[in-house]
Amino acid sequence: MSRLLKKQLFSIADSLDKANKILEKNLLKKKIDQQALTGLLSDCQESAITMGNLIEKLYGEGTRSVKELEDYCEALYQMTLSLLNPLARRELLGQLGKHIKRLKRNIAEEVSGRLEVVFFPYKISMWDSLESIWKAADADPDCDAYVVPIPYYDRDSEGQFKEMHYEGGQYPDSVPVIHYEEYDLESRLPDVVFIHNPYDNYNYVTSVHPRYYSKNLKGLTNLLVYVPYFSTSGGMSEAQSKCIAYYYADYVIMQSEKMRRFYDPELPAGKLLPMGSPKFDRIVHICQNPPEPPEDWKKKMAGKKVYFYNTSLGGMLGNTPGFLKKMEYVFQCFEGREDACLLWRPHPLLDSTFESVRPKYKPVYDKLKEYFISNDLGIYDNTPEIADTIALCDAYIGDSGTSVTSLFGIVGKPMFILNNNIHSLPKEDDWRGEVITGFSLTEGGAWMITQGNKLYHSSAEPDEENRMKFQFSCDLSDYASGSYYGWVQCVNGVYYVCPANAQDILMLKDGQIEKRIPLEDQLDQGGAFYSSAVCCEKYLFLIPNNYPAIVRYDTSNGEIRYLSDFPDVFQSVNRGEKQVGGVAAWKEYLYLTSPVDDQVLRIHAETLNQQIITIGSEGSCGCAGISFDGEAFWLLPYEGKTVKRWNPENGEIKEYTEWPEGFTCFHPVREYECEGFPFSSVIVNKNDAYLSPNWGNMYVRLDLDSGEAVQWIPPVPIPDDVKNGYYGKWTKSYFTLKIKDFTKPLDFDGAEYRLFSLYDKKLYQFDLETNDYKEIKLEFDMDELKANEPGFKESSQWLIYACCENSFNSLSDFLDGNITGNQFDKDRQIRGFSQIAANPGSSGELIYRFMKNKA
Repeated sequence: MSRLLKKQLFSIADSLDKANKILEKNLLKKKIDQQALTGLLSDCQESAITMGNLIEKLYGEGTRSVKELEDYCEALYQMTLSLLNPLARRELLGQLGKHIKRLKRNIAEEVSGRLEVVFFPYKISMWDSLESIWKAADADPDCDAYVVPIPYYDRDSEGQFKEMHYEGGQYPDSVPVIHYEEYDLESRLPDVVFIHNPYDNYNYVTSVHPRYYSKNLKGLTNLLVYVPYFSTSGGMSEAQSKCIAYYYADYVIMQSEKMRRFYDPELPAGKLLPMGSPKFDRIVHICQNPPEPPEDWKKKMAGKKVYFYNTSLGGMLGNTPGFLKKMEYVFQCFEGREDACLLWRPHPLLDSTFESVRPKYKPVYDKLKEYFISNDLGIYDNTPEIADTIALCDAYIGDSGTSVTSLFGIVGKPMFILNNNIHSLPKEDDWRGEVITGFSLTEGGAWMITQGNKLYHSSAEPDEENRMKFQFSCDLSDYASGSYYGWVQCVNGVYYVCPANAQDILMLKDGQIEKRIPLEDQLDQGGAFYSSAVCCEKYLFLIPNNYPAIVRYDTSNGEIRYLSDFPDVFQSVNRGEKQVGGVAAWKEYLYLTSPVDDQVLRIHAETLNQQIITIGSEGSCGCAGISFDGEAFWLLPYEGKTVKRWNPENGEIKEYTEWPEGFTCFHPVREYECEGFPFSSVIVNKNDAYLSPNWGNMYVRLDLDSGEAVQWIPPVPIPDDVKNGYYGKWTKSYFTLKIKDFTKPLDFDGAEYRLFSLYDKKLYQFDLETNDYKEIKLEFDMDELKANEPGFKESSQWLIYACCENSFNSLSDFLDGNITGNQFDKDRQIRGFSQIAANPGSSGELIYRFMKNKA
């Protein structure tokens, strides 16, 4: 019996004692209230019966405590009959007091009041997140520890409960399991309850039985403790920051202090305990003493390196068609190899997630799974213990955003992070798809941030052979990836590298970092700033994505201002996805458009005065991007097909809503017809505007007077689709201009037009009058690119150490041991991961001891 329950029994006994004193006080009165005293005696009897039933349920019949309660109840009955007999009731009052004293003594002697701790896991595959805590509790002679696996349900696409699952029979013999129907939670009132499901009713794929939601457990224990079912390689998704169980739990365990800032800042600091992860305890111990592999695995593993292939939920949901093609490609890379064994372990919820969230792709997945198993391509692992499997594997391949990477990381096994868009070995020029990311044109040349966080530079003008030769300038970060910086801007002849995921600005001199300008460190998650910064007069504005403020940097004196009180106009959440509007500067104002309606936030660059402008358009489908034609802004829709030309000085607006027959949009990843992001940019020539497609299926020429729109075929060879997965597919192309004088206002008269094709990463200059064009060749030195390829390195603050798949390091290269860049360093990896994992190997013991002292 728990300490909490023993306290409750004593509390009830104390209340009976108080009732006896009230009874005595009222019986001394000249006139007694017989009805009120009868009610009081009845309440006492009900409490006594409740106590007796509870003790008998837990300890069986024949206890002195229950016998004393029975005698006490008989005395209460006799008192009821004797309320009008002063002599009899005086004697009975003394008996009641003696019964209560003996009851308390019996409870103290018979009811143990030992610490009672219960664990409520639901999936056996997640038991490792609680196991080392249970081991510590089970080894404590002063504690009764119970493992009570609880049932859970699959959910259909409507969120309704489907099949119930119970995995209590899958635990090893060393873990004594109690069936959930045999553990009476309401009666036992355990001192500490450990859970690892934080979602209650808010998981749309599965749900534990509602009886075990955190909100229902809270009142039935002294301490409710949530331990994450996952571990991380340094980051945590925004969706994990506010899970419902955090608010009901008394304590939430974090794997390290670094994770604190990923949680809702409204949570009390003392609730979040950076004590480590039992998952790390399990993997550290099991890798020191690897188990024997199952018999049917031994032959497949003999004499081969074993590669753990992880297919995660995040990878599947992010790009389902690409995920499935990636599975097929991975199988092909391993098929027929005599030196490598592929061990495929799907996420335990992958099948049910396909059924509930991506049902139309489920048959394709099933076919791939059947092909893998029936053709005996490797080991299909559906065993309950992931730690045992990791101990038997030599390396990891798979997605980065999964807790499995942290388990491989902490024990020093190499990790090769797959790109789910890559479905073939690289061809000769496929490096272009990854290296050429887009460039910043300034008066001092063209800048490109690529290969993670490396800065390259070229002259702004092509040479006599029409080439722009990019040369390496410097490393912007110690990390190999993570997209820490996004854009280079020039203000008064000084070059600034602007952050994307970073929280500082870099000042350049001669292509090298002269100064780092730190910003307030506000968040640990990615996506701090929008991809491009904006110059307005002497100021540099950074547009926030997740960062809590618009940042203005004064290039004349170094002053930094933070606009944290800006109206929430240019950011919105639509259908669960964050949307950010367009941004532009003109004269002394910064303009930020809404992604959902026709509002514009205008900020004066000098005074920072803010004004919300409603431009008054009929079509209010939001603005995703802004193009400027020298006189007015072109507001390109976030969704829908209403393009607006708006003059912010006089308020004039003209809308264009008629488009060529057959014009539509397609989602570039999920491949369904939609109305999102139709256009990427606009250029103007005389009386015509030309619009390049973003998700749209054609280029359009628009007559500015009549509004007539016709399909326009660019004079340059633009591919209809990406060459392969090494090239991004989000945007097809965009227009740029060759700017004659960066110090003067934009002038389209006699401008040289350029078109950058993202599907093959080529830049063209063309003439709208003659349709002549020429390719401006974007060139790099291959030896320089290879020399800058990181190989195995600290990838980002969210992925501590790994090698990422790309055109220089393919999956086949990894299997062959032919890595370009840094070779694998086990000690370096372990040192890195030790920074984001507290107490690896001993966290379970520490967590248990802490809770024992608190209970």
